[in-house]
Amino acid sequence: MALYQDQSFLIQSSQPLFDLKNAPGAIATASGIYRCNGCGCEIAVEKGYELPSHAKHDHGFQFGPATWQLIVAAI
Repeated sequence: MALYQDQSFLIQSSQPLFDLKNAPGAIATASGIYRCNGCGCEIAVEKGYELPSHAKHDHGFQFGPATWQLIVAAI
């Protein structure tokens, strides 16, 4: 889970880009923190760069397939 110290630096948003579940290896549509919906691992990725592929992010089968969801966007 992403943490923050000062709430005044964040704005809640209901933009649809936060609902997308991106496939491993997909290109990030926004810069920010992405969370694996399988194991909960979080990573920072810049817009236009590739999200981790299956080869770069491996977790146990019990967590299900990896998909990446934007949880904090850097705008």
